[in-house]
Amino acid sequence: MPAGKKRANGEGSIYKRADGRFVGSAVVPVAGGGRRRRYVYRDTRADAREALDDLLRDAKAGVRRPLKRQTLGEYLDYWLEEVVKPERRPTTYAGYETMVRVHIKPVLGKKKLDEVGPAEVRKLLAVLRDKETTGRGGGPRKLSHRMVQFAHAVLRNALSNAVREELVSRNAAKLVKMSNPEYDVGAGLDPIAARALLKHIADDRLFALYLCAIVLGMRRGELLGLTWDAVDLDGHRLVVRQSLSWVQGRAVLLPPKTRASRRVIPLPEVVVTALRDHAKKQEDEKLAAGETWEETGSVFTTRRGAAMSPYTLGKNWRDLRDAAGLGTLRFHDLRHTAVSLLLALGVPPHVVREIAGHSDIKVTMTVYAHGNLTEKAAALTQLGAALSTKAVPSTDRDE
Repeated sequence: MPAGKKRANGEGSIYKRADGRFVGSAVVPVAGGGRRRRYVYRDTRADAREALDDLLRDAKAGVRRPLKRQTLGEYLDYWLEEVVKPERRPTTYAGYETMVRVHIKPVLGKKKLDEVGPAEVRKLLAVLRDKETTGRGGGPRKLSHRMVQFAHAVLRNALSNAVREELVSRNAAKLVKMSNPEYDVGAGLDPIAARALLKHIADDRLFALYLCAIVLGMRRGELLGLTWDAVDLDGHRLVVRQSLSWVQGRAVLLPPKTRASRRVIPLPEVVVTALRDHAKKQEDEKLAAGETWEETGSVFTTRRGAAMSPYTLGKNWRDLRDAAGLGTLRFHDLRHTAVSLLLALGVPPHVVREIAGHSDIKVTMTVYAHGNLTEKAAALTQLGAALSTKAVPSTDRDE
């Protein structure tokens, strides 16, 4: 505003404090009725002007700010307990709560909710990109890009709710763009490597589980949540209707996330045979455990019948993987192997999608569909042969 020009009524005012910060103020409607003078504090006059404009814009739109100004940390605690916990899966709540408590609140928790702008969001992301955490081996490592993306997504979701409840006028996290999630393509196994792995682990007590992952493309939680009453060996099929998750040290059975994940999978003979053998071994384990056996009805359990945690399965897989010399191949890459091999066999993508339980065929084709090195070499050899000078007809027309 030009020097000497008075601000009109309703435009608020801005002044500089002795500590160098700028303060904007205006009389606006507040929750509970009436009007009060509200203040915004920023490091620059331009930022104070922007914050004051937001305050006045809310007042004009009928948004009534609460009498007590919440910190972002106070609001996130409310959002987790009153919005996320009743509406989301326990695993989702646990992930959000950990992200808020460990990563977001230490950086921005004391900031007033209505003072969180794009600059504060960028500050959070910058801090998290440089943050060190403890790796599997106990040594320090940088927080992964996916975790930084997750922090941004959690804050964006929380502020979207704050906008809906008219606590703030805009979602600052939406104004800060991040790259799209980066999906790991995964290594996968070609048919030769897959057969070699199955031969190597044939005597493992969880052989049938790994076979189901490789042949049926089932997810880890689906396998651990599979119960015998969902398996029809005579009818050669099983039903995926729940998934096991581990929340705060407790096994929780949850319905699949999407409708596509609820599916019936036909069982080839090799899987039926493996599951029959597994059932016999489980009966032997039940007899050996005696009164200590915990009857859960699950297909894949501990040696005493209890629900198996993902951590126990993960350790078992890593031991088998290392002994087979498969490097860093993840358990999830067994599912990836199933999808990739089905596509390589010429199975239509929509059929593969239904077997794997993908909600979108783009996932089937983009994330999972890739050729292994042998297939790529064969394809390029074929193309090279087609373009070879020996194969190209002569265009020499000289008599």
